[in-house]
Amino acid sequence: MLELALIYSLALGSSVASEATFPPVLKGVENHYNRAKTLEVSFTETFTGQGRPRQSESGKLTLRKPGRMRWEYTSPAGKLFLSDGKQAYLYTPLTNRVEQMPLKQSDDMRAPLAFLLGKLDFAKEFGSFTSTAKGDNTVIGARAKSDKLPYESVKMLINQSYEIRRLEVTGQDRSILIFQFDQEKVNPPLDDKQFKFQLPPGAKLADRESEQ
Repeated sequence: MLELALIYSLALGSSVASEATFPPVLKGVENHYNRAKTLEVSFTETFTGQGRPRQSESGKLTLRKPGRMRWEYTSPAGKLFLSDGKQAYLYTPLTNRVEQMPLKQSDDMRAPLAFLLGKLDFAKEFGSFTSTAKGDNTVIGARAKSDKLPYESVKMLINQSYEIRRLEVTGQDRSILIFQFDQEKVNPPLDDKQFKFQLPPGAKLADRESEQ
């Protein structure tokens, strides 16, 4: 993919960036999400990559520990990315095709959010950090510890309640995926059935491992 320049404007307020071994605000974020057994949040997702027009999609994300997540799209309607804790499934209604792959081997950049699905430990998951004040919020930058992961770095906008309101993921190929989160609910009741993938009628299942 084309190498992209990341432009992050700080014009809305005075901000001072500083290198931080481990920004204290992340402890608050860890405490906030580690007490959550389930999570529900609305999202808007924007992707920029080589040879593809800028795409914007939206829907609802639900998480259940350990290891389960469901990205249910309202735009485009019917699209689904689901993890049952071991396997990840991506259903695209336009092609009526399902891609299946082990979650740990997924190169889908929704996978970085899997760090919310266990015991959140930023120092374990990420390498160096930067911390930038932005009004009442904090922007945290973190680099992946391994270049074998599908993403190179993340940038998080954290509010005073220690919620992640914006997550920017830069891939190893310099593609950029941005999530905006809203209406977060901690520990809502969730039915386990929604984390069990059911093949849509007539859909073709493609196992990525068997195709390699």
